[in-house]
Amino acid sequence: MIDLDAFESYLQTKVKEGQEGRVKSAMAYSLVNGGKRMRPQLLFATLQLYGFDPTIGFPCASAIEMIHTYSLIHDDLPAMDDDDMRRGQPSCHVQFDEATAILAGDGLLTRAFDVVLETNVDAEKKVGLVSALSKYSGVDGMIYGQELDLKAESAKNLTLDDVFSIDTYKTAKLLTLPFVCAAIIAGKEEDIPTWQKIGYALGIQFQIQDDILDQTQSSQALGKSTSDNENHKQTFVSLMGLEAAKKKVLSYQTQIETMLSSFEGDLSYLQTLIDFMTKRTY
Repeated sequence: MIDLDAFESYLQTKVKEGQEGRVKSAMAYSLVNGGKRMRPQLLFATLQLYGFDPTIGFPCASAIEMIHTYSLIHDDLPAMDDDDMRRGQPSCHVQFDEATAILAGDGLLTRAFDVVLETNVDAEKKVGLVSALSKYSGVDGMIYGQELDLKAESAKNLTLDDVFSIDTYKTAKLLTLPFVCAAIIAGKEEDIPTWQKIGYALGIQFQIQDDILDQTQSSQALGKSTSDNENHKQTFVSLMGLEAAKKKVLSYQTQIETMLSSFEGDLSYLQTLIDFMTKRTY
């Protein structure tokens, strides 16, 4: 297991370096304001599987978390989901203002590509990491998922296939990224196709579980708005039904565990994370 307190300290240092200002304060507010740190932990657990000291992944994990947090800041904006709570606190644009929140998101995204270059690997692997961050978070990755999600808001007859397509990009891409980055750091690029399959299954499972929690938990318990449910947005739960969605989560867990069994090494950390993601209540 990794010392997450040490990672939090590293993350705070990285976001606060350089010029002080209102935008930097907004960046730090959103980045270090809680969060499950699932993507960094998936990276650390995969490095542990490969026999590496997980701390080599601190820069890359920080970069991924910066990208994830920037996406949340922008997702909460009035022009997007218009949510006023995130991680149990006022959303960035509520705590500061809309313009500052936009710049804070921009700042976290650009800072991520600087931080990832601090990874203690050779130049070729650094290029691979930068390429992966761009590919999985950009217009052919997470941002494309956001585009599909916005388009779906005006769709009258959204299908289950449509929801799968949205969340393949919006959610699964950023949950696949830690696996891909760990494989690059470890020099195990040949494993990336398997990690992509695991990341897809984990991402869809994660989103279904999110939809279940939106249906069954309060916004206070979740620490964020349940606007999808309140706005009658089409989700896995609304299209499949609550019980079918719960069964689907367990089915994906079985698929993930089967794929993980093809790897040799210490799987304990990864298995603990997968179990938590399946059974989480927030």
